[in-house]
Amino acid sequence: MRRTLSWIIGLLCVFGSVLGATAHAADARPNVLFIAIDDLRDWVGFLGDTQTKTPNLDRLAARGMKFTRSYCAAPVCNPSRTALLTGMRPGSTGVYNNNIDWREVVPDVVTLPLHFKQNGYFVAGAGKITHDSFKRRSDWEEYLDKAGGVKDDVGGVDGIRFGAIDADDDDMPDAKSVKYVSEYLAKKHDKPFFLACGFKKPHMPFSVPQKYFDKFPLDRIKLPDVKADDLKDIPPAGIKMAQPDGDHAAIMKSGRWKEAVQAYLATISFMDTMLGRLIENFDRSPHRDNTIIVLWSDHGWHLGEKEHWRKFALWEEATRAPLIWSVPNLTLTGSTCERPVDFMHIYPTLCDLCGLPAPKHLQGRSIRTLLKDPQAEWSQPAITTHEFKNHAVRTERWRFILYANGDEELYDHDADPHEWTNLASDAKLATVKSELEKLLPTENAPPGKKSEAEVKVKQKAKAKKKSP
Repeated sequence: MRRTLSWIIGLLCVFGSVLGATAHAADARPNVLFIAIDDLRDWVGFLGDTQTKTPNLDRLAARGMKFTRSYCAAPVCNPSRTALLTGMRPGSTGVYNNNIDWREVVPDVVTLPLHFKQNGYFVAGAGKITHDSFKRRSDWEEYLDKAGGVKDDVGGVDGIRFGAIDADDDDMPDAKSVKYVSEYLAKKHDKPFFLACGFKKPHMPFSVPQKYFDKFPLDRIKLPDVKADDLKDIPPAGIKMAQPDGDHAAIMKSGRWKEAVQAYLATISFMDTMLGRLIENFDRSPHRDNTIIVLWSDHGWHLGEKEHWRKFALWEEATRAPLIWSVPNLTLTGSTCERPVDFMHIYPTLCDLCGLPAPKHLQGRSIRTLLKDPQAEWSQPAITTHEFKNHAVRTERWRFILYANGDEELYDHDADPHEWTNLASDAKLATVKSELEKLLPTENAPPGKKSEAEVKVKQKAKAKKKSP
């Protein structure tokens, strides 16, 4: 009897130790601070721009790893964010524009925040993470929905809206999002957290308090580097995207190009100031040493390059956007990775770093090896899609664009970083072009329709429900 009782007690002790170790391991999982910025192109100090003022972004980049060739999955807010958060490319979901409700197209997909929520993380956020028109609050446990706003009915030139506003920093929605997230960071928590902070600036209108405009006197504004006849070798499909007779023609006629650039720079500076608040509060929090930070922008922005304004194009200015990772005990301080990556890799990388299983529907892959060693072998290109069947592939050297009608563009970034010379018709580069074309997506779901990938997601969900 004693022997049996001792055996049972011993077994319970072992079992309890295993449970305790498991609970401890779960508690030790890293937190995630997920920072999204709206419409921030590569005009940041850590990517070499000398006109902008981004000291806080630069400091964050210096504490981890910055990527010099990081690209969006789509140069439009809704499809870009949908791709990143669902892990599925636009060609797989059919979400190509801001007017397609991803919740209707892929209603059963497990998004990034939902996946963390389902795996024991407390998931909360504020600001713009998904496209504002298509929020799915059931993916979150807490969310600041009412950040308020200020009157920003400013002027500008046609659709390009910009101008200083009469407001204090604390009146701005981004300030309220930072306050909400900072208050959460200041507390201790029983569970690991996934905490998202979405900045709405520098999205148009470029409207922030006057003091940010004052940082950039008009007489010192430098316009983007442009080539007068840059569209002469662009095929019809590219010119259709550029729309030179639209925003650019209006800006040129108005004579206010420098004012628009000034306003964009001012709005970036405001956003950077808000980011500084967030990082200062993070550094004062009890979570600094066990929290992964990933910062990204949903796409870039043209300010007259290729006679084009806004995003909505497949060139470098519209598709390149900042990406920073700071991972405790992994990323080296001040490290730089020059491998081409797109934002489809963010979801699987966070799963990898946090010890979560990666959902089978994800179309990116973990970049953990690059975060550890920026020189590690990496064979993946960056892929961007805009509208149905229009794709761009970006490698370390080349950009190749293939439009739905068969038009092509090819740029050699080693010799032509501004993409001023389209080499697609150069017979000597036919092999290069052919190899790049093989890297482009092969799935092109009709706009707003369910794709093969979504069908697979539903089938797997049904199978999981049926399994005992």
